[in-house]
Amino acid sequence: MPLILPSSTTATIRRAVELIESRGAARRAPKVVWQGLQETHADLNLRLATIRGRLPDSQALLAVCNGPHLTLPGLRVVELAPKMFDLLHPSAPSRYRVASGGRGSAKSFSFATCLILRALTQRIRVLCGREIQRSIRESVHRLLETRIAEMHLTPWFDVREHGITAASGAEFLYEGLMNNVAKIKSLEGIDVCYLEESEVISDRSLEILIPTIRTPGSEIWLSLNPDQPDDPAYARFIAAPPPNCRHVHVTYRDNCWFPEPLEGERQYLQSVDLESYQHVWEGACRTHADAQIFAHKYVVEAFTPGDDWQSPLYGADWGFSTDPSVLVKLWIHANKLYVEFEAWALGCETVDLARLFDTVPGARTATIFADSARPETISHMKQHGGYAGA
Repeated sequence: MPLILPSSTTATIRRAVELIESRGAARRAPKVVWQGLQETHADLNLRLATIRGRLPDSQALLAVCNGPHLTLPGLRVVELAPKMFDLLHPSAPSRYRVASGGRGSAKSFSFATCLILRALTQRIRVLCGREIQRSIRESVHRLLETRIAEMHLTPWFDVREHGITAASGAEFLYEGLMNNVAKIKSLEGIDVCYLEESEVISDRSLEILIPTIRTPGSEIWLSLNPDQPDDPAYARFIAAPPPNCRHVHVTYRDNCWFPEPLEGERQYLQSVDLESYQHVWEGACRTHADAQIFAHKYVVEAFTPGDDWQSPLYGADWGFSTDPSVLVKLWIHANKLYVEFEAWALGCETVDLARLFDTVPGARTATIFADSARPETISHMKQHGGYAGA
């Protein structure tokens, strides 16, 4: 007669079996050995030979080394570019580890690799965050999954749709910071917080997040392509770094495996827009705001609209906070854009907009194309400013 157990007992037995299997898998996981920061490849080979002799044959040894030419027979080698190797080396614990730089510098690749190696042998809790994350697709989940497979570590990781756990008991969580204030504040036991695209993280998000990462020995890792020098992450961790903060700046030159297809893109941007190139590929802060669409693409000189020119166009943008209110009178001729008049003011009150716009000839009788995001301003200009075409 078969033995029938209550569902609660069956669940308990299943959890116990899973725990036993997980512990067994953790014991069989590859051992992670790091090359010392000042250790030569020859010295590393001698040390590994000694360690290898003390390990059972069934246990593979995974060595993590800087330098692209290290060969270790019988061992699987995971290599990191020198600067990222130094930044993320476990022998130099740091509260903050910051990597800034441009495209193709392998920042995210290196962070993901090192997090996986830690999770392989340590029961850590990793929070992977970014300012806005509407779905798991916007997280680094896919990158982590890819690196696990590339390093042949799939047997020791359980990759699911919304998270990753390891046989060691480690787990990876994903959160967007901007709209999850309550959830971020309630997080406990985070050992490593990895922040991707940190250049767009707000000061408010950092103020909320940093105190929640308070487990003894916990670390915060930041990857960013600098944008503006007053961005919160740049100001906090690069311009005026706190104690126990390590920072490296990397570019495509520091990536030993920089892919050939990206080289063509790099050379093209360098040839057509040097300013954008410095930001995108060299990781420099922008020297002009994104709003300056015509940077280096205009000249200032006198002109007189011809009789065969198209009718003038009028465009308005409503100021808000530190943005100016603007009205421009434009002409288009021979595939060129001509700006004949402009009026702008910072902090212009709505009641004063009509007087500002009146300084542009023809504005009262023209159709003005304006930003529809401020319907109350448009309504005021129509009803009280006398601008029927606003």
